[in-house]
Amino acid sequence: MSRLTSATLDRLPRTIVSPLGRTEPTIGIVHFGPGAFHRAHQAVYVDDLLAQDPRWGIAAVSMRSKATVAALAEQDGLYTLAIRDAAVSNRVIGAHRRFLGPDDAAETHALLSDPAVRLVTSTVTEKGYCLAGDGTLDLSHADIVHDLAGTATPRSLVGWLVAGLAARRDAGIAPFVPMPCDNLANNGAKLHAALVAFARQQDAERLSGGLADWIAGEVRVPSTMVDSITPASDAALYADVANAIGLEDQAAVQRESFAQWVIEDIAGGLGPDLGAVGATLTTNVASYEKAKLRILNGAHSTLAYVGLLRGAASVADAMQDAVLGGFIDAMIQNDIIPMLPSTPGLDLDAYRAAVLQRFRNPVIVHRLDQIAQDGSQKLPYRLGDTLIANRREGRMPAGIVTAFGAWVAFLMHRARAGTPIVDPAGTRLADAAASGMPDEVVATLMDLSLGFPRELRGDAAVLGAVADAAERIVRGDWSVLDR
Repeated sequence: MSRLTSATLDRLPRTIVSPLGRTEPTIGIVHFGPGAFHRAHQAVYVDDLLAQDPRWGIAAVSMRSKATVAALAEQDGLYTLAIRDAAVSNRVIGAHRRFLGPDDAAETHALLSDPAVRLVTSTVTEKGYCLAGDGTLDLSHADIVHDLAGTATPRSLVGWLVAGLAARRDAGIAPFVPMPCDNLANNGAKLHAALVAFARQQDAERLSGGLADWIAGEVRVPSTMVDSITPASDAALYADVANAIGLEDQAAVQRESFAQWVIEDIAGGLGPDLGAVGATLTTNVASYEKAKLRILNGAHSTLAYVGLLRGAASVADAMQDAVLGGFIDAMIQNDIIPMLPSTPGLDLDAYRAAVLQRFRNPVIVHRLDQIAQDGSQKLPYRLGDTLIANRREGRMPAGIVTAFGAWVAFLMHRARAGTPIVDPAGTRLADAAASGMPDEVVATLMDLSLGFPRELRGDAAVLGAVADAAERIVRGDWSVLDR
């Protein structure tokens, strides 16, 4: 079977959307970290934009491995996006026009200095920003130490961005817009502060000045939030895609149909008009982050603990349970949404409906046992903040209380069956849940601030309500889910 390339693009079935016949794009965006999520998410928005504005082709830069960029280069930057919902569809993306790996430092430097490049995006995971626990730049990080020592080939994203910005400043060229696209709260402000901190250290070590102040005053770094479930590519995907398009594609990616890209609306703009192709521009990214954390992630965790205890294995399985699905919907409507701020452009009820529809997608298999991991770290933010907000309003949110009760019952079940609890605090959780009545277990967890926010210590009403829910679940009284 022939490979998907620009030479074979005209062999695609007519039903497959592709860049065939489109004006060849020029490079206007550099992206660090061209993994599956970027190619299934941000690149799709850019591909839509290229149909009307060819200035925004992407140069894909991989700092660690050349495997992904090599696979893209072999296919002339073309790959299939497979949408995995009840209705399956495929399209070919052609947004990437340059492919740079760790050995292409000179070309990467040249691109970052090119006035035509206006936007530099990144998906390098939270660790890739080299931040300390408090969110500031970790100057002791090995990659940062390496880059500050002076090198033609930085190892860190921060090192690359500062090098590119320094070159533009020296040449009298306006800075590009660095835009992080990893889900790190307040990611724009954190990256901007990291760039300034790196440049200030560099200024001091090289006895030169001005770069840090220039970045602080002239460089704008918007915060973002991204969302779309993107399962890993595998042999089954490649086979399905080959069957659908009639060509071999070893760079294919897959995701659900839902995609969200929320971008801080900054003075001067981004360069590419991403708002014209579906991205949401707002001055309040934090409200979108909060809605996702409390509605989507809070419901996800609740589904995991209740669903596992009721015999479900995946999110879609759990949502087929009419009682549980109804409980989740009621919890979102009654306990979560009333505690979220009203934000222009953010329709919380429509978002609720979209989240529930995504949960019902039978093609995306999200295992509940994976979602249930690390509850002591996740629940204070996914559920605990909503509980606190309700308590401050004098309310006892029945759904959130039941969700916490389900987590406690889950811990008790695992601990007493001798099943490991996958959590950084797994041993402590098992010790707390291994014996005693539910009220004793809840009291211990609250006292240790494990899973429960510290602010709830001493709230006897919450302790009693959660313990009652846990006790009912432990003895199989599922009327606790009644709305």
